[in-house]
Amino acid sequence: MTKDHGFTAPAIDAIDHGDAFAHAVQAALDAKTKPPGSLGELERLAARTARIQRQMAPSIAHAQVIVFAADHGIAAEGVSAYPAAVTAQMVQNFLVGGAAICVLARCHDAALQIVDAGVDAKLAAHHLLLDRKIARGTASFARGPAMTPTQTRHALQAGIALGDALPPHSALIPGEMGIGNTASASALMHALTGLPAADCVGRGTGIDDATLARKRELVAAAVRAQGRGETAFSTLQRYGGFEIAMMAGAMLGAAARRQLVLVDGFIATAAAACAAQLAPALLDYCVFAHVSAEAPHRRWLEVLSVRPLLDLDLRLGEGSGAVQALPLVRSACAILSEMATFADAGIDDRGAAARS
Repeated sequence: MTKDHGFTAPAIDAIDHGDAFAHAVQAALDAKTKPPGSLGELERLAARTARIQRQMAPSIAHAQVIVFAADHGIAAEGVSAYPAAVTAQMVQNFLVGGAAICVLARCHDAALQIVDAGVDAKLAAHHLLLDRKIARGTASFARGPAMTPTQTRHALQAGIALGDALPPHSALIPGEMGIGNTASASALMHALTGLPAADCVGRGTGIDDATLARKRELVAAAVRAQGRGETAFSTLQRYGGFEIAMMAGAMLGAAARRQLVLVDGFIATAAAACAAQLAPALLDYCVFAHVSAEAPHRRWLEVLSVRPLLDLDLRLGEGSGAVQALPLVRSACAILSEMATFADAGIDDRGAAARS
C-alpha cells in the first residue's frame, strides 16, 4: 500500500497555453469581425474550451449535472439550521423534479443524475438515482476522521468512473446535497490553506451567531487535534464527506478525458481543491462558475488564483450556480465556431490589425 492507501489519481494532461494550437485558436478569435478581445470573457472561455477539447470549433454537445448526496456525522454537533433528515428528503425532491437544480437543468438543457454517495436512509430505486452508497453517513470529524482510508478511496474511485463515462464534448456540472457539508468544506479549507478557522467558516444554511461561533470552534479544534494531513488524500479522509470525495473523483475522471468541469460554490470548490492537490493539472479544466454568498468562498477562490464568472449572491449548492454558466460557455463556443471572419465578410480589418 502507498501512503494514500492504494489510491492513484488518473493522469491528466496539462493544458499548454502557449503551444502552436493555442496560438492558432487565438488567431482564429482575433480574425472574427470584432475588435480583438472585445468579447472579453467569452473569448477566454472559447479559447479554454478549444484547448481542452483540442478542437478549433469547440462545442458542449452534452451537459451533465450530477448531484452527489450524503450525510455527515458533524451534523449531530449542531452546525446546521436543518436536521440531518433533510438530506434524504431533498433527494426525494430531486427525484420528482421539484428542486432548484431540477428546474435549472431543464431550463438550460442539461441532463440530471442523482447519486446516493452516503445518505443515511434506504432510498427506493429510481431511474434518476445511482446507488453508490459508501456508508450511511460519515463519522463526525469533531471526534476523529470522517472516513476510513478505504471509504475515501472507494468514494474517489466511484466518482472517477462517473466522470470517465461522460460522452465526448461534455461539460460536467457536479452538485451536492448533505446537511453539515459546509462544516466539512470549512474544515478542508482550514486544513488545506492554513487560513484561520474564522476565515474558513460561514453561515451555511443560515445559522445564528451562537451556532456560527460553535461551528468555528469545532472546525478549529478538529484540525488542531487531527492535523492538516500529510497528503490531500489524508486531509480529505479526515474532514471530507462521501459526496465531496465523489465530486472530487468525478472532476478527476472528467478532466482525464479532456472534459470541461463547471465548478459550483463553496462545497464544490472544496472538492476541486482536494482534486487539484491530487492532480494539479485538474485546474486547467475547471471553470469556476460563480462566487458564493458563503463568506469564505471568495477568499478560497483568491487562494486558488481563479476568477469566477458570476456573482449572483447564491448559496444553495446543488450545482445551481454552475449551471448558470452553461449558456455562457455555449455562447463562447458558438463565437469561435460560427462567427464570420473579416475575410469571410469582406470587411477591411486593417484598423483592427493595427490595434492588435
